[in-house]
Amino acid sequence: MKLTLTEFVSLDGVYQAPGGPEEDPTGNFTQGGWTFPFDDDDFGAFVVENFSRVEAFLLGRRTYDIFAGYWPKRTDPADPVAGPLNSLPKYVASRTLTSADWAGTRVIGGDDLVKDVTALKEQPGGELQIHGSGALARFLLRHDLIDTVHLMTFPVVLGAGRRLFEEGAVPTAFRNTATRVTGKGVVISSYDLDGRPAYGTF
Repeated sequence: MKLTLTEFVSLDGVYQAPGGPEEDPTGNFTQGGWTFPFDDDDFGAFVVENFSRVEAFLLGRRTYDIFAGYWPKRTDPADPVAGPLNSLPKYVASRTLTSADWAGTRVIGGDDLVKDVTALKEQPGGELQIHGSGALARFLLRHDLIDTVHLMTFPVVLGAGRRLFEEGAVPTAFRNTATRVTGKGVVISSYDLDGRPAYGTF
């Protein structure tokens, strides 16, 4: 399977708590819910397109807990987001979670997350999708396990919070495969990982 990441980030690279004030206040982060003003039909259309390609989900523990507390209550199988989330396999990466109540969920990564994710990628099928799960995404990027990154960059600077590409990230080259801009100014860019950066002198 192809492993893809969809991440909401601010102009200064923050991914923390895009969906609501109480989502993730770690580090005294007080700006949760910063994506709310930018929702529109263009944004929704990309989300629906993205979910139409999924065959399984890989989630970090915090994102899994948020999703599991909300999406099982959305029971319409025709819902383009709830339908896949509730019916397709879900893998949650955690060293502390021992069981998961959301139907179709399996806990992985207790001993060797790289080995577990590599095994998932070797299975036949379409896309294994990560949504949010920033800490998990950073770990997998360090190990070159993510194939495609969909960055949804919102026109706002937060000045604080967890960043997707932080100090010490592995130098990585990307190849842009698509870009669109929503009516409210969210830039949605898709990148395939493309090895290591090339260097030169002007």
